[in-house]
Amino acid sequence: MDDLPNNLSLPTLDFSRYRDPAERESFFEDLRHAARTFGFFYLSGHGVSEKLQRDIVAISKTFFALPEEEKLAVEMIHSPHFRGYTRAGWERTKGQADWREQFDVGAERFPITQSATTDPWSRLQGPNQWPEALPDLKPIVLEWQSELTRLAIELLQAFALALGQDREIFKPIYQDAPNQHLKIIRYPGRDATGSDQGVGAHKDSGFLTLLLQDVQGGLQVQKDGGWINARPVPGTFVINIGEILELASNGYLKATVHRVVTPPSGKDRLSVAFFFGADLNANVPLLKLPPDLAHEAGGTDTDPDNPLFREVGRNYLKGRLRSHPDVARRHHSDLL
Repeated sequence: MDDLPNNLSLPTLDFSRYRDPAERESFFEDLRHAARTFGFFYLSGHGVSEKLQRDIVAISKTFFALPEEEKLAVEMIHSPHFRGYTRAGWERTKGQADWREQFDVGAERFPITQSATTDPWSRLQGPNQWPEALPDLKPIVLEWQSELTRLAIELLQAFALALGQDREIFKPIYQDAPNQHLKIIRYPGRDATGSDQGVGAHKDSGFLTLLLQDVQGGLQVQKDGGWINARPVPGTFVINIGEILELASNGYLKATVHRVVTPPSGKDRLSVAFFFGADLNANVPLLKLPPDLAHEAGGTDTDPDNPLFREVGRNYLKGRLRSHPDVARRHHSDLL
């Protein structure tokens, strides 16, 4: 696949238009077009404070600058809930190593007592790991998680209305315990003599992903047999559709394949990705779309190597076990 022409870029949507009754219907038209044509768009006017954006970027850089032993003290291998630090090359996409180091955080919840009748994905619920050497990380990350959860829910409500549904149509499958998965990610630069896989081509499994990019590019979105460069745009989030919305809309909305290319030697790429998903115990409903939208819904994509289930927890657990085989072997060998 080749890069597409440089003048082709993702659309930008101003979320303040959704909050303006006079602009709302035209916003819905643009939202449907962006979601169906690209599956990705930039979101401006989102209301997340510039100070909090600066704080999360700064604390992320401070975390990655910690001595290796401090980061390894909270390595993901210590967590059956797939929380904590992962070294570059230790997460995998479609079996290939991703060249990024990262720190994964979920909702702070108590672990669920396991029994013979407990659903296996209930193992994913539990506490996070936090580095003792950086006490400021926890409050900033949890504030970010809370603020982006608020934004994700408002954006999900906008999608529901744009699909001709009640604004709260998705609330029953996220309200009890939404899946709030956050990654702070550093892509170290390297020479172009080896693989350029920062993270391999994939789709996201939740409702929506909200991505904050720093200054270095590398995110690419698949379209028409090529790749669009999703360059950083200050003041925006990159939003993309997850597989839950594809399932719920019978393919009217599409989760789009994307990847990250490793920056060149001497450069780093920093991003903060927030994945908003449904309760792990929920099942994804099939919405009854208005006839004009239903006519354009082509069904969900099928991939024999990555089947989609309406059971939210089954989909998410499948992804975690594949992405982190070391954690899977240590804590969940009975599921492999």
